[in-house]
Amino acid sequence: MAVDVVTFGCRLNASESEIIRRNASGAGLNDVVIVNSCAVTNEAVAQARQSIRRLRRERPSARIVVTGCAAQIQPAMFAEMAEVDRVIGNDDKMRGEAWREARTAFAAAAGFGIANTEKIAVADIMAVRETAPHLADGFQSGLPRAFVQVQNGCDHRCTFCIIPFGRGNSRSVPMGAVVDQVRALTEAGHVEIVLTGVDLTSYGADLPGAPRLGGLVRRILRHVPEVRRLRISSIDSIEADRDLLDVIADDERLMPHLHLSLQSGDDMILKRMKRRHSSRDAIEFCAQVRRLRPDIAFGADLIAGFPTETEEMFARSLDLVADCDLTFVHVFPYSPRPGTPAARMPQVAGDVIRDRARRLRAAAEAALLRRLTAEVGATRQVLIESATQGRTEHFIPVAIAGETPGAVRTFEMADHDGARLRPAV
Repeated sequence: MAVDVVTFGCRLNASESEIIRRNASGAGLNDVVIVNSCAVTNEAVAQARQSIRRLRRERPSARIVVTGCAAQIQPAMFAEMAEVDRVIGNDDKMRGEAWREARTAFAAAAGFGIANTEKIAVADIMAVRETAPHLADGFQSGLPRAFVQVQNGCDHRCTFCIIPFGRGNSRSVPMGAVVDQVRALTEAGHVEIVLTGVDLTSYGADLPGAPRLGGLVRRILRHVPEVRRLRISSIDSIEADRDLLDVIADDERLMPHLHLSLQSGDDMILKRMKRRHSSRDAIEFCAQVRRLRPDIAFGADLIAGFPTETEEMFARSLDLVADCDLTFVHVFPYSPRPGTPAARMPQVAGDVIRDRARRLRAAAEAALLRRLTAEVGATRQVLIESATQGRTEHFIPVAIAGETPGAVRTFEMADHDGARLRPAV
């Protein structure tokens, strides 16, 4: 049987899963299920464990390998699961050698039990220093869109976040390797290229000359003129450089959609999170970008119920949805991650966290509804993702019928169903 990959978590994990699948298949593995885990919340870890147990019931003969951020941070916990045959670290998972070693280990263990310690192949992620040009290896997400990972890891230590311990320190792919990969994917027929990373706006700090993300985007657009749509994933607005702002204003091939790591609208909570921006910084950034690109759509991550958050503090996060005119909001109920400073702070009651998350999601739904309503009558260039859905330049979903995936079609928007736009027939 083939290699199957079950993915949890972020878009970056999704991009890596395709490379993992290719490397594991290339190593000769068969009848293997790989769980690419996420550690951003306790719930994400629990979901991975539940999936592993379910997979063992459904695939009793398959080898189950666990990798990803949760596996990197808590390898022993996964190795102790009877259902798990191997645990591979976050850096090694991208290398063919790790999957060849797994095949050898499985062959040697055939007919024998595997000790928990022998299951673990997890190196010290903080020791990884190389720029890892393999990261630029893009992958297909269906026909029209491809992702290119240009950066990994994070040098910041937000008090709620465990991810640096799963991803390591920030490291970037050289500009030339990124440009070559974007060109190759474009020539292969991919209409839209998405640049991804853990802390994308820290791109280049570890490279000679310390280039910035804006410079990388400019170079791609200059040296790959045939790329039709370029998109960047989540950014930290306080690190946005002048070149990035200029290219947002000057080149329509850079899609008018930015997802921002905001987390809270209250300045005291932001300080306790060890964030580097204030609520005023966020509001002013959105206003500045909107002056440069009036139709831009903003998304954001917001945490509900961070330790010490009062009702007044939470209200400022609710206000931020309107103050920044957000279209898409990802709401995270706060989840204490062992080993993080925030886990040692005074916690908000669970029922209060759930209620605040519910209210924040309601504000997010209202924000999306406002944008959908404002789009009615507009003419948009829609990238056809599948037989039933496309996305506008602003990443707004559009209900589609009878179109060919991979095409870009011009539609006037007639109405919406509360979740997707509907084009005029």
